Amino acid sequence: MWLILSLVFLSAFAISMLLISAMRRPSSTLAHATLLAALRPHFAVGEEVIDISKEHRLSTIPWLNDLLSGINVVLGLRHTIVQAGMSTTPAKLLLSCALLWASLAAILNWRFQFGMVSPGIAFPAALLPFFYVLIKRSRRLNLMQQKLPEALDLMSSALRAGHSMGGALGTAARECPEPVGRELRICFEEINFGVDLRTALNNLLDRAPLQDLRMMATAMLIHKESGGNLAEVLEKAASVVRERARLRQEIRVHSAQGRLSGFILAVLPMLVALLLNYLNPTYIHTLFTDPLGVKIVSGAIVMNLLGLLIIHRIVSIRI
Repeated sequence: MWLILSLVFLSAFAISMLLISAMRRPSSTLAHATLLAALRPHFAVGEEVIDISKEHRLSTIPWLNDLLSGINVVLGLRHTIVQAGMSTTPAKLLLSCALLWASLAAILNWRFQFGMVSPGIAFPAALLPFFYVLIKRSRRLNLMQQKLPEALDLMSSALRAGHSMGGALGTAARECPEPVGRELRICFEEINFGVDLRTALNNLLDRAPLQDLRMMATAMLIHKESGGNLAEVLEKAASVVRERARLRQEIRVHSAQGRLSGFILAVLPMLVALLLNYLNPTYIHTLFTDPLGVKIVSGAIVMNLLGLLIIHRIVSIRI
């Protein structure tokens, strides 16, 4: 009973914190609005002015933001969220994880009477929001990698037409689709408002850690310090990026069997457990209530995760 009460209390606390964070506005909203109002006249009508400050908040609650600012794990989580292009905060993500874990543990204990092992069984569900962020990040970076050659071609064409390096960057920022256009637009805005080129490009690489994008940043920095034909360099860089993309697709085709094996290894035990629970609930219930069964399940989960990690390292070939 005490376990259920504690889970209900944790769920109520998480819901309350989510409601408070949704209703509470940060104290610096007026300053952000003033800054955005100052930026808008410098851009064309209908062009988005991005509020970068929102991406650096850990929480919309001031005291919680100050509390989380000293935790390195939360700072790393914020970095991942920014790379995923999501508008949420690390505090909301952590509260969502706690709410999901508590709710599933309470349901398992109420439906199957697993008792003390319910929180342990439900713990993987708490990682689902993190996996969602990682998937969003991976898809966004892959899409950015696909659209990057177009941006390089646009910059090269703008330079050949007589534009400066900053003008070529602004042209690519306006014409390129998302998410490349958004990241280049942030970089262009930073340069326009006094940020050093090297710092702006480093910020761009922090938001989009791509090797191909690093080639572009290196070429722009070398051109600024030493000069040279930047248009030709960017044109060749676009050709190299396309060739790397073609090679990456070939590797993905050849490693499809290994990735499928990893997927089956992860999904098959859960499907078998659900099938056994449907056919004979008493049989599978013993596995989760007996102390020896709990040890066996824990060992199987650890070995399954190790197997997935090994397969992932085998099929992940860096170019």
